[in-house]
Formats: sequence, structure tokens, C-alpha cells
Amino acid sequence: MFNISPIVFASALVLLAEMCFAGVSALVKHTSATLPYEHLVFFRNLFAFLVLLPWLYRKRATAFRTEQFGLHILRAVIGIAAMYLFFLVIATIPLAQATLVLLLAPFIIPVISHFWLKELITPRLITTIGLGFVGAFIFLNPFGQDIHPMILVAFVAAIFAAWTKTMIRKLSTTESPSKIVFYFSFFASILSALPMLIRWQPIPSTTWLAIAGIGLLAVIGQLAMTRAFSIAPPSQVGVFTYSSVIFAALLGYFIWGEAITGHMVLGVAIIITAGYFALKKQKVRIPTES
Repeated sequence: MFNISPIVFASALVLLAEMCFAGVSALVKHTSATLPYEHLVFFRNLFAFLVLLPWLYRKRATAFRTEQFGLHILRAVIGIAAMYLFFLVIATIPLAQATLVLLLAPFIIPVISHFWLKELITPRLITTIGLGFVGAFIFLNPFGQDIHPMILVAFVAAIFAAWTKTMIRKLSTTESPSKIVFYFSFFASILSALPMLIRWQPIPSTTWLAIAGIGLLAVIGQLAMTRAFSIAPPSQVGVFTYSSVIFAALLGYFIWGEAITGHMVLGVAIIITAGYFALKKQKVRIPTES
């Protein structure tokens, strides 16, 4: 049998997770051409909820017991808003751009944590946050092309995503990871059902395969990321989470002919560097939901 280092194995799992998340984005972009994204949001959450049903059965006596019911609801509302905005952005602008802007969320989390949870922001952390935004600026190349207004929507989605992940930190003081994911999937499925019904349209039989793929890839990605951070420190493997923009750029290039330019490569390199130093310094657990 092969003796694989935990770091190497965890890194491979993170890369697998980010490939899955990029695949979800590509399937959303493809499917949204014929199906309202409200449908995609609902089924993405429903699949996650169904996967958790065995856990719900095992923990049925205590599954719904919580000390932070209101925060669970707030997180679901903000999380759903982030998901709607991100799915809308994916359908509108190049896949790599959409993914890149959402990856600004890890740099926004410390800012929200500072004002909400009173966590300290060090000068080094401020530098890494600034460096991350510089990388995004170079990637988007605003002086060389017109910036699509949807970039602003994507930035709002990144803020919402950062807020929901900050809530995970607060929830984790009393709740288990499984319960946190369960409550989000439960409320998200309910909240996303009404918009889907309002805009309901028949789903072509050929589209069901893509919808199933969105749910399956999202679940595999969550499981792989969770497993990776359970066997290796995020400070050592977390930087690989930024690989999703690379996978998204490759998918965009091969499927939709979206260009890959030098400034995009430079921007990604700067963001990965900033993310590495941020993770190296903080050594905190990164929320794994997408």
C-alpha cells in the first residue's frame, strides 16, 4: 500500500473540492440558459438536505435542539441571498471573473469579524487583505476593458458569503458542524422553494442530469473540503482553495471560449500569495460551505 502524507492527501482533497465547485459553477452557467436560476438554487439546497437525512435520523432526538435559532435563520437568509446573486452573476459574466470576485470573501471575513465579533485585525492582516484586492483589480483589468456592472453584484455576493461564514464562527461555539450545515440546508430549501414556484416552468428531461450534477458535485466538494481540513491544518493546505478560479478559467476557455490573459494569471498569482500569508498567519479553520 502507498504511504501518502496527510498534507499531500489533504491538498489533493482540496483540489478535488475546488474542481467540484468550479464544475457546479459551469453547470449553473450552462443550465441557466434554459432554466431560471431560482430552480437551480432550490435543487442545489435540496440535494444537500437529502444527503443529511441519515444524520437527521441518527440524531432525531437532538437534531433540532439549538441555543441560536435566530442566528440559524439569519444565516440561511443571508446565505440564500448570496447564492441567488452568485448564480445570477455566473449566468451573466465570464466564469473566471465571477469565481474570482467571490474568492474575495476570505479577505472580507476578518473585517466583518472585527466589527461584529471584536476580533483583532493586525497590520499584517491588513496588508494581506489589501494585496488580495490588488490581485482582483489586476485580474479584472478595469483600465483595459469595460467592467461589467455584474461585478458589483458579485462583490455584494462576496460580502454576503463572508458574513455567513463569519456566522459559522459564532454558531460553532455551541453547535456541531453537522447541525450548522443541517439547519442551513433545511431553511435554505424552504426559503428557495417559494421563488422557484413563482417562476416555475417545466424542466426538460435532458436538464435533470445537469441539475443532479450540480447537487452531486456540491455535496462531493463539501465532503472533500471538510475531510481535508480534518486531517491537515488549513494554514498548510488552505491556499489550494484559490485553485477554483484556475479551474473556472479553464472551463470557461474550453467550453465558452473565454479568454485567459496575462493580467488574469498575474492577478491570480497575487491573490494566491496573499491568501497563503493570511492563512499562514491566522491558522484558523476556514468554513467549508460553498
